[in-house]
Amino acid sequence: MTARTHLPVGHEAIAAKGWTRAHKYLLLRRASQLCFLALFLLGPWVGIWVVQGTLAGSLILGVLPLTDPLVFLQSLIAGHWPELTAAIGAVIVLVAYALIGGRVYCSWVCPINPVTDAAHWMHRKLGLQKGWQPKRATRLWLLATVLIVSGLTGTIAWELVNPITMLHRGLIFGMGFVWAMIGAIFLFDLLVSRHGWCGHVCPVGAFYGLVGHKAMLRVSAANRSACDDCMDCFVVCPENHVISPALRGKGDATPLILSPDCTNCGRCVDVCAEDVFKFTHRFDTLPVAPPHPTAAPEPRASRVL
Repeated sequence: MTARTHLPVGHEAIAAKGWTRAHKYLLLRRASQLCFLALFLLGPWVGIWVVQGTLAGSLILGVLPLTDPLVFLQSLIAGHWPELTAAIGAVIVLVAYALIGGRVYCSWVCPINPVTDAAHWMHRKLGLQKGWQPKRATRLWLLATVLIVSGLTGTIAWELVNPITMLHRGLIFGMGFVWAMIGAIFLFDLLVSRHGWCGHVCPVGAFYGLVGHKAMLRVSAANRSACDDCMDCFVVCPENHVISPALRGKGDATPLILSPDCTNCGRCVDVCAEDVFKFTHRFDTLPVAPPHPTAAPEPRASRVL
């Protein structure tokens, strides 16, 4: 086969499935993020109070409490026992993300995700190097630091600088300095560290990764024998180290992506022209085709990374 050159990421998927199917989960994620943001802004903007509060703590229809469990944990460590409704809200959110998948929050709810996704898109377009890549344990150390600072200062420390909370308040009271904070995160991911904020820094992502360690929702490389080494899944995945064990597993190794780092964003499903990946559950034990052979693949089109 004659190699083609400079094919953009997802080109083959668009040709095989059409543009909409090749962006299905990306479009659904954007709709989900906008929907969550809109629910919180309907009250302050137009007086329709479906949700009162922020992602840190809210009340739905004046009845159902929801509390960010990381905020709740910081409050306890700081020596402040929250009201019963806050405790109930924290349990509801904790159980939901423990069952569904903790880092689903990062890709389907967090309003900072479109900013970091845009930075990665620009990073690829400009052909930049991946830059500084701190160890993956860095965000765990930062999470521990946040909890220690909360205990020492008696405050919910992360909420003082949390860009998610700052963005929400900025959209209600005026962005001002918040634009600088958003710009800093964008430039950090673009110029300093590819996927740096979500992948190496954000303690919220670290916390939800721990919460969803045994969650049900999983991506599976169930059709891994059809892999043609285009590498598009590795390019678009914000945590691409999670792909290899499932895609390149030997023998009867599971095709499930079991790493808690996986955000279940679905981009690997979108960009694969061969439909290698699918969403499933962690107990999916259906037989799969043999893993992709390790022999040298046919020449492929070079990718614009």
